[in-house]
Amino acid sequence: MPTTSRPSFHTVLVANRGEIARRIIRTLRDQGIRSVAVYSDADAGAPNVREADTAVRIGPAPAAESYLDIDAVIAAARRTGAQAIHPGYGFLSESVGLAQACAESGIVFVGPSVEALQIMGDKARAREHVARSGVPVVPGFDARGLSDAEIAEEAAAVGFPLLVKPSAGGGGKGMEVVSAATELSAALASARRVASAAFGDDALVLERLIRRPRHIEVQVFGDDHGRVVAFGERECTLQRRHQKVIEEAPSAGIPAETRERLLSAAVRAAESVSYVGAGTVEFLVDADAPEDVFFIEMNTRLQVEHPVTEEVTGLDLVALQLRVADGQRLDVHAQLRGHAVEARVYAESPERGFLPSTGTVLLFEAPAGVRVDSAVESGSEVSGYYDPMIAKVIAHADDRETALRRLDDALSRLVVLGVDTNIAFLRTLLRNERVRAGDLDTGLIETLLPLPTRRPTPAQLSAVAGLTGVATRARGAGPLWQSLTGWRLGADPALDAPLGVVTDDDELLMIDRDAAPAGEARAAIDADGAVWASDAGATVRLRPLDRRQLLRRRLAAADRGARASAPEGRAPMPGSVVAVHVADGATVTAGDPLVAVEAMKMEHQVLAPHDGVVQLLVVVGDQVRRDQPVARVTTTEEDR
Repeated sequence: MPTTSRPSFHTVLVANRGEIARRIIRTLRDQGIRSVAVYSDADAGAPNVREADTAVRIGPAPAAESYLDIDAVIAAARRTGAQAIHPGYGFLSESVGLAQACAESGIVFVGPSVEALQIMGDKARAREHVARSGVPVVPGFDARGLSDAEIAEEAAAVGFPLLVKPSAGGGGKGMEVVSAATELSAALASARRVASAAFGDDALVLERLIRRPRHIEVQVFGDDHGRVVAFGERECTLQRRHQKVIEEAPSAGIPAETRERLLSAAVRAAESVSYVGAGTVEFLVDADAPEDVFFIEMNTRLQVEHPVTEEVTGLDLVALQLRVADGQRLDVHAQLRGHAVEARVYAESPERGFLPSTGTVLLFEAPAGVRVDSAVESGSEVSGYYDPMIAKVIAHADDRETALRRLDDALSRLVVLGVDTNIAFLRTLLRNERVRAGDLDTGLIETLLPLPTRRPTPAQLSAVAGLTGVATRARGAGPLWQSLTGWRLGADPALDAPLGVVTDDDELLMIDRDAAPAGEARAAIDADGAVWASDAGATVRLRPLDRRQLLRRRLAAADRGARASAPEGRAPMPGSVVAVHVADGATVTAGDPLVAVEAMKMEHQVLAPHDGVVQLLVVVGDQVRRDQPVARVTTTEEDR
């Protein structure tokens, strides 16, 4: 049966959330297939839930009790008469358990066979398996079942630096770089904690770390009739914390011989497990010796960055997944055209170490002229329960330079107010000389850190000034007080003095209320009365102060100047305390890790602000707010 035929499914359940769920639902609608969304309590009002033909609640907000609950997903499919389940990416997309449960229930799993999932879902087993098919692998070893002492011995034999990573899962979660033997113990403990929480399996793999690696992956597709094809490669080298930020297709100027080696090795890897459906074979290529190509892993699912392949091939990969899952032959022959670049928009603050951000999206405006796959819209809630990626912006052009320029322009017109985002950082990255030249390695972003604090632009300050009358009245006043103008004899209504605002970095700024509007900045007020302003992709959050607050602020600033640095170690974000590294009353040195806080599948350390004696203010399991003190370090025992 040719792949031009539509699949025979009449109902497909999408076992995912966010932008990938919306993207799959679009194809189902185009194919005339009824879509079923599943949702947790945190996503009851999400766009994908509204856009699906029907939706089923599967549990509370935590993923382990909803999106990772196989029984709940299968029950939803049975209840709605779904003939197939599309898992998207993440969550249960590479779950052997879900694939088996589908088979037992007579439901089609839109993905590969159970055997392929079992082999490729385990990084250690996958390394050994593909190596037998002649696919080159990075030197390393499987740490499963080894004691820490045995791991240290094996690590020394491989040589440092090493990369420690969970054997299950992906997305860079739990990965730790170990430069010397003295760092190994702490890295193993951290990687195991994250792996256990994210994937339910704390098994680890350790591999030689290539100094200047490029991360290049190949999109493969297989069918039930024994055919496996490659639809070109993608450059995924620009990463932070092993998480991709910008991807492009094709890769940035690798030699033709290297490209051929990548495509050939990818097809061999997929053929070794009789692969069916969409998959991605990931490789490391040495930037200084591009002839060196090493297999990393195979992701047995659709990738986040699949849109760039769709843009250069003209294919709908989700439609192909459905047809192959329906038993049809894969008889397409993709011809690559032009260049495509994708930027992942995260709810995070790059200037604060890429800490995730949560809150209500006050305003979301997507740019015209490019593809935007978004998880949110105005009014959406970004919670701390899931990954912080909220949108993808994809630009296509005849050549790489034009595609980069179009993407930069699109990001300058993307407006997201209410949560911190990485949009301004993405624009900086796209204009970086090395990025423009294609001189890439996975450590490039690290060379740009730490990022300087962004100061509000004149356009942003003007936009904030235009909303401050509303913002000031909105904070805590009753309806009667909010209705008053603040009129005084001989003066404008409470608008005769400069406006005082405070930045998230605790800096006091004064704004001329009469400043003329500048540029095309957009602004909105959140529930706390803070004003968010966006200009050319950069966003700031400013808290307006009334006269009394301004006076208190100035007095407090003078008092702080007379004292030593603050003794508190504060939570960098809302989350859960997952580790306490020191005992109460211990003596610590500035920079020592005190407490680990986890949110959005990321773990962050709270460090000692200075030398002294520590007083713990939290225990493992506590939920903390952003900026909440979690420990206090005093310089003498008497100060405690």
